[in-house]
Amino acid sequence: MPSIFRDHLLQDKVAFVTGGGSGINLRIAERYAEHGAKVALVGRTREKLDSAVSAIKTKGGSAAGFAADVRDYDAVESALKKTHEEFGEIDILLCGAAGNFPAHALGMSPNGFKSVIDIDLLGTFNTCRAAFEYLHKPGASILSISATHAFTPFAMQSHVCAAKAGVDMITRTLAIEWGREGVRVNSIAPGPIADTEGMRRLSPTEEIKQKLTQSIPLGRFGTKDEIADLALFLCSDAACYITGAVFVCDGGQSLLGSGAFMSALAG
Repeated sequence: MPSIFRDHLLQDKVAFVTGGGSGINLRIAERYAEHGAKVALVGRTREKLDSAVSAIKTKGGSAAGFAADVRDYDAVESALKKTHEEFGEIDILLCGAAGNFPAHALGMSPNGFKSVIDIDLLGTFNTCRAAFEYLHKPGASILSISATHAFTPFAMQSHVCAAKAGVDMITRTLAIEWGREGVRVNSIAPGPIADTEGMRRLSPTEEIKQKLTQSIPLGRFGTKDEIADLALFLCSDAACYITGAVFVCDGGQSLLGSGAFMSALAG
């Protein structure tokens, strides 16, 4: 689906996107490229990165892929340096790398809990901290992909709830600390988004999908394009006075708490 915005909102900007090889983060990167940005995709799987970069270039965009694990500060720092060498000054940082699996607290190992904290929370800190030297200029923008789990407790998601709550607080804290440098810091909390790995796991049948849909006030799943358009807005000059904000994009699902959604899953 084409963007609802006019063309070239990010002309000649450079965006660094973690978790950029697939899913919502890739769609955001594609949207940035459609609007004139040069995008650096970062992820752990070389094959996914190569495929994503190729797809963006085929559509006339400018992209490069760098394999790195956000839990490894030195690896993130190296990817940022390579991005700077290839594309120049970095204008946009999208922290999208994330991990998740459903598990009750008593059925989860400490290492399982730690792995999600390390990818989501530590990974966000590592990326922001390492990127600062390339971003500290007026007009730079940092955007993290959070989740409604940050403020709505979900059963079987204690690790994700804790990690995303931390991501949102990093967002607010860095907005205060780095505002004087001209750096804006925001996050997006998506709700149920169609055609993502998470929703495919949660709604493997049409019956379950329909029940989940009925638990959302707007009566449908969101789309990756809708998240991409919000991410485009937040990193454009149209949002130049917005910082420290967490934007919920969930069709109203979180207004009802997790009960309706979990009941739908339970059948």
